[in-house]
Amino acid sequence: MCGDPPPHSVPTRQVGTMTKIRRVDAYPLRYPEPHDHNNIRYITLARVEAQGGAVGWGECISQFPESAAAVKTIIEGGYAPMLTGENALDVERLWHKLLNHIWWYGPQGIAGFAVSAVDMALWDLKGHLLDQPVCRLMGGRVVPRVVAMASIHLDMVDLDWTLNEFQTFKDQGYRIVKGGWGSRPDAVFGLEHAKDLALVRDVREIVGPDCEIVFDVLGGRVKWSAQEAIRRVRDFEAYRLRWIEEPLPPQDYAAHRLLRAGTRTPIGTGEQEWNPEGYRRLLKHGAVDVVQMDPGRCLGITGCVKVVPLIEAQNIQFSAHTWSSALNTAASVHLLASSTHGAAMDFKPHTSPMQHELVSDPWVQEDGYLEVRESPGLGVTVDQSVVEKYAF
Repeated sequence: MCGDPPPHSVPTRQVGTMTKIRRVDAYPLRYPEPHDHNNIRYITLARVEAQGGAVGWGECISQFPESAAAVKTIIEGGYAPMLTGENALDVERLWHKLLNHIWWYGPQGIAGFAVSAVDMALWDLKGHLLDQPVCRLMGGRVVPRVVAMASIHLDMVDLDWTLNEFQTFKDQGYRIVKGGWGSRPDAVFGLEHAKDLALVRDVREIVGPDCEIVFDVLGGRVKWSAQEAIRRVRDFEAYRLRWIEEPLPPQDYAAHRLLRAGTRTPIGTGEQEWNPEGYRRLLKHGAVDVVQMDPGRCLGITGCVKVVPLIEAQNIQFSAHTWSSALNTAASVHLLASSTHGAAMDFKPHTSPMQHELVSDPWVQEDGYLEVRESPGLGVTVDQSVVEKYAF
């Protein structure tokens, strides 16, 4: 597995022309997402190629057509000229170089997405150049496998369908399950408390006492007040949620602190932060128990690696918000494998284009876990023909 190698066992290759970056490309992709009721979703991939022929892939969860296309413009028009000729092994130095370049129009938003995709690709490329898995480049694997959390969008209209989903997850051996949002904006979890409470009760009954449950409120849209959140979350406490996710508008740290003090259920938030500075503010306010990070959003793997020690110092946990492609799944596996404070990672439980077509070696959960692969880089192989199939 991805443990620490014995001294002098890490293979190295000539640090010369073969590690110099030859080209950087970006690919906005458009695809139907089965886990989002087949709605169209968007991501942008980054491909970084070295002079010796090695290739690294990364992604960002750009989400909308205009942002996916804008990421391509930034990567190919702004970052590619800066990176061409650089040494691909210098991942952190290049990360800082990108951030210095976008000082005026970043590092949040579209530019942050672009940094995330390129940074992930650089980690993948470095792993291929050194013939090492990414988690070893982070310092080594400290846990043998990571927890896969079956994550879906609920259907708050067809509750029979929703409950059948959770029954399936239990039957498949998941140890933690998560649902949130809904099939349309006027029917999402968090709007009708009686229906929400009944659903939480029924899910607990279906999955049994040992499986953990997470519900995602999407607080930025539902907009509970702190007092309303306290009342509602207290009503859920009988059903022992592992955590309640984004129960309040994400930037209202004071409200999160009040909720955390007024309930026993752990609070999960952070997926809408952009960079280490944002996570530092979140942690400073004592507003969270389970920090959510997305390597495809918060300045890539390097951005996440800088946040994990802050989480460990407060002795809390983090989860990987990774609900896009198998590349982001791979990055999250390595991230969680490198820390004892990783709780779980989102995982799409059904076959989907970006998880099962995009790569020739898709991730498969066993008994609720994902193994940490020994393969170089991120550990997945992108099918270029599938990239072209979904490109727009």
